[in-house]
Amino acid sequence: MQKLQHEEFPQLPFQTRSVCPECKRVIDATVYEDDGRVMITKTCPEHGQVTDVYWGDAELYKKVARWNYSRVKIENPHVEASHGCPYDCGLCTNHKTYTVLALIDVTNRCNLRCPICFANAAVTGYVYEPSQEQIRYMLEVFRRNSPVPAPAVQFAGGEPTVREDLPDLIRAARETGFAHVEIASNGLKLAQSVDYCRELVEAGLSTVYLQFDGVTPEPYLEARGKNLLPVKLRAIDNCRKAGLHSIVLVPTVVRGVNDRQIGDIIRFAVDNYDVVRGIIFQPVSFTGRIDESKRLEMRITIPEVLKACEEQTGGRIKVSDFYPCTTPTPLSRALSAYFGRPVVEFGNHVHCGMATFIRVEGDGEYYPITHYANVDRIMETFEKCAEDFRGNALSRTRGRIRLLAGMLRHFKKRGLLFNLFRKVLISGDYSSLGDFMRSVILIGSMHFQDPYNFDLARVERCVINYGTPDGRVIPFCTYNSLHRPAVEKRFSIPIEEWRKRRGGVIDETAE
Repeated sequence: MQKLQHEEFPQLPFQTRSVCPECKRVIDATVYEDDGRVMITKTCPEHGQVTDVYWGDAELYKKVARWNYSRVKIENPHVEASHGCPYDCGLCTNHKTYTVLALIDVTNRCNLRCPICFANAAVTGYVYEPSQEQIRYMLEVFRRNSPVPAPAVQFAGGEPTVREDLPDLIRAARETGFAHVEIASNGLKLAQSVDYCRELVEAGLSTVYLQFDGVTPEPYLEARGKNLLPVKLRAIDNCRKAGLHSIVLVPTVVRGVNDRQIGDIIRFAVDNYDVVRGIIFQPVSFTGRIDESKRLEMRITIPEVLKACEEQTGGRIKVSDFYPCTTPTPLSRALSAYFGRPVVEFGNHVHCGMATFIRVEGDGEYYPITHYANVDRIMETFEKCAEDFRGNALSRTRGRIRLLAGMLRHFKKRGLLFNLFRKVLISGDYSSLGDFMRSVILIGSMHFQDPYNFDLARVERCVINYGTPDGRVIPFCTYNSLHRPAVEKRFSIPIEEWRKRRGGVIDETAE
């Protein structure tokens, strides 16, 4: 078990490595502060200079760096580093973390034609759809990861519900040992049938990661080409009726399209608290060619999303209520030392994502977790306890006393959250964490990179990884920015061949 240490974060400006958006060659880049924002600039010898926003608030960028910890590397990397990041994937011997969320694209077919999507069979001209055997192999690869097998898997695409065997894939994931199985879905098929939703639940589905761009028709018309709001509402209601009480709303946030609906989306989640367990606001990523004026017009980063949360909730959720995803690292290390076994931790780059929890009270009002607890002080307590738990019996007893005293001192209110948090600490199992998650709503923002703002330092710390049919594991941003076309073409068939096999249909809805 690795000792918990803070790692120094490079001061602005600093040099890093990036890629050219045109030719994808690795080039030097500079990250620097300009007019209160953090920018990244790079120059390709062939295609010239590109400058983009890296992080929309320089002061917040510096503030969250304090949560940069030493990381636990994967102990059984899949390939040797030879060509250099990001072309050794993976995971290679230079990768600094291990997989926390496994991603498997089960198809590139879809029943929508969204211009901001990562993948679409109708656009690429080929169908990528791994067999059940290939998918089981990918699941097994993730579960063999050491020191911690990947605990959660998401089936994505394309649209995974266009596969008729999706329930079988969910069962396979459960059989392979995944405690959490989710699907990323646009909700079209979920909206058609309660029975279908129930079939997925009975197969072992944990969560629906539901594309949800707003609470009015306009964002859907702009980003998806049709008003999908009624579909989203039916999908949520059908999941509710089917007994699935874990939906995560996933708005792709585009400046000028739906960035004024962030507060309304939070209110919608509160009003549907019985089934909505979280919101992950995803600032739009540009994985294809786009001219600079359009890109900068649409570009939004995590700090702007957090400021919108504060402004549009009337200050109920403040920017200061959000923490980077690495913040619980002291908790993970303390539990790891206490139980004598590795515990999952988020070792990602501190600027990849920010999050908070809100608690909905009986009167319908909601408050952030900072209303109930002093997060900074609690994590400082865990840092100290992690060292105590590594010692002898006397030291471990001192650690338990310190932990109990810290909880009593730093929880502003007792009640349900206090009791659930204590239960997680006492048992340390996944079901206890589930009880905690069911008592709150996660509000987070993850900004996935694209070739314009690409930073290899973030890639090396990625904990959200794709599996491929040949057994490789590839970081999310690298896969979508660089590797996806090659992987899909290698394991795909021409779209015309697919049409012949399926009677001319690529999917059940769009054509």
